[in-house]
Amino acid sequence: MELKNTEILYVSKEGNDNFSGRFSEKTKNDGPFLNLQRAIDEILNIKKKNNGKLKKQILILIRKGTYFIDKPIEIKPEHSGTEEFPVIIKPYENEKVIISAGEKLKNFREEIIDGKKFTVFKIDRKIRNLWLNNKRIYRARFPKNGYLKVASLCEEDEKKNWNEGVFKFKFNKGDIKKWHDFKNGEIVLMCKWVESHLPIKEIYQEKGIIEFEKRSVYKPQKDDLYYIENIFEFIDKDRWYFDFDKNLIYFYGKIDKEDELIAPKFENVLIMKGNPEENKYVENIYFYNLTFSHTEWYFIEKSLRGQNVGGFAQAAVEVPGAIICEGIRNCKFENCEISHIGTYGIEFGKGCHNNKIINCKIYDIGAGGIKIGERIIRDEKNLQTYGNEINNCIIKDGGIIFHSAVGIWIGQSYENIIEKNEIYDFYYTGISIGWTWGYGKSLAGGNIVKFNKVYHIGKKSNGDGPILSDMGGIYTLGIQEGTLITNNIFHDIYGYWYGGWGIYFDEGSSFIIAENNLVYNTTHGGFHQHYGKENIVRNNIFAFGKDQQIKISKPENHKRFTFERNIVVGDTEKWIFGGIDFNFSFDNNLYYRIDGKEIKIFDQSGKVYTFDEWREKGMDKNSIISDPLFYNLKKFDFRLKKNSPSFKIGFKEFAPF
Repeated sequence: MELKNTEILYVSKEGNDNFSGRFSEKTKNDGPFLNLQRAIDEILNIKKKNNGKLKKQILILIRKGTYFIDKPIEIKPEHSGTEEFPVIIKPYENEKVIISAGEKLKNFREEIIDGKKFTVFKIDRKIRNLWLNNKRIYRARFPKNGYLKVASLCEEDEKKNWNEGVFKFKFNKGDIKKWHDFKNGEIVLMCKWVESHLPIKEIYQEKGIIEFEKRSVYKPQKDDLYYIENIFEFIDKDRWYFDFDKNLIYFYGKIDKEDELIAPKFENVLIMKGNPEENKYVENIYFYNLTFSHTEWYFIEKSLRGQNVGGFAQAAVEVPGAIICEGIRNCKFENCEISHIGTYGIEFGKGCHNNKIINCKIYDIGAGGIKIGERIIRDEKNLQTYGNEINNCIIKDGGIIFHSAVGIWIGQSYENIIEKNEIYDFYYTGISIGWTWGYGKSLAGGNIVKFNKVYHIGKKSNGDGPILSDMGGIYTLGIQEGTLITNNIFHDIYGYWYGGWGIYFDEGSSFIIAENNLVYNTTHGGFHQHYGKENIVRNNIFAFGKDQQIKISKPENHKRFTFERNIVVGDTEKWIFGGIDFNFSFDNNLYYRIDGKEIKIFDQSGKVYTFDEWREKGMDKNSIISDPLFYNLKKFDFRLKKNSPSFKIGFKEFAPF
């Protein structure tokens, strides 16, 4: 790194904010700063001496250790660097630096209850996340592993619409009893594509009914899954319980003096906030090799809609990021880690342009990984979010608290690049793009998704799940002209009731190209289009859908999509299933049913087409049914042998191989 024209500021746990910050070690009368915020604010003093300008690059070097902040770090437009003289924030040499929004719990007492010894901590707030020695520990839960099932709804709720939600349901005998502390407990209920967090209000043991303080997001049905958290009776080794009346943590396990037990204090660890309305941005701030940890967020008592609802309509999108960015441009996070958080990882909100997240790791995530854009459409270009890049990141082990959160979420935002990332172990979708249902105005065009690996979505690699439905390795909404999904691998996508799809074009998805992708091991099909227009699906491999290989739902009076030069492999009776109106085009594909049985197309009305009848309708006239001659199908080696008949249909091998 070029240091000749650089002013260096130092931060150390041995420092003092009254020092100059120009020395890496403490001396008799001077030394490094104690807090990162103090070093960032020193930029204002440097600019003041130079008529408000930077004449040197600013390098903030942080000495090793965990820095427990007193409030979230704030960076404003006046802290900005320039393209010539950026502000760089990184550890000193190769030292490990953690910026923590939590606190280390120290003072505790021991208490014996029913012959068991508990470690008890008193804190000044309510929490739902806790980490011991850099590892998440979980609240008391029943069942410890797996899930209970809803028995039925109460009569008065049966007639409700699917999206109305309920305040109670009936449970199966023996699943729930009236525990003495039941009002500290929560039901986490899975329904459709979301979960609801429902504090227990009352338990009617004889009637088999449990009632909640909050309403579920949607109306559940028989056999929807749920579990119970935070009942004292279910504390197990290395589990904990929180007394919401007294703000006490009960931990059943040994805590030694050298152990580090960390509880979150804030919902954000870093806030970068410009004022894009006045074209004042946070600019040219670069973070390298830093770790950001220990955030928490939970619902306010009443939602903004004025209803007491225990969840979100989709993707847990209202959960904020541990790092919140608004009105920033030309900023960068590289080789950073965001871990052990109860929120989303990074959020690029209003007016964020041309920022980069490169080679970062985001894991142990209460919600999702990265959010780009907003749910609302802004007409002013300076307020829109666009042109950001996520490259070569690992995003894993998400949805721990908010199960419906996603790996990467792009809302009303355009021309972003999502490239060479690895996303896995989420209960819901891997990558989600768009926030317009149907054919209304949308800003989610021109997004490029390429060379990513997305897997173990719905069902995690440890075998937990599926618990939710209606998901995709990649999921899209609305008109998205210029969006390209190419050279990605999507596999092991699992839905509970329905909807474990690899590539999923949901409501209004239009003008999208999906090509050169590999999709395999899905519960409900490699590709699904609910409804949309003029999409192109070409030169992909779709293999081993469990229920069907391809699904196409809603008939429409326009060209829905083109499906060409694809290889489709499986052994299902339903090869193509859905609303068969022939307002689409299938041709030059290769199909291989590995059990040798006939390929059939099923209309959702019950009509079945043989492949010959399908061709008579103008579909797949130049397609072939043949073994594509993969190298090793059993081991999911989808490289093609040189004599593969796939090349006869114009199929071209692509980069994932």
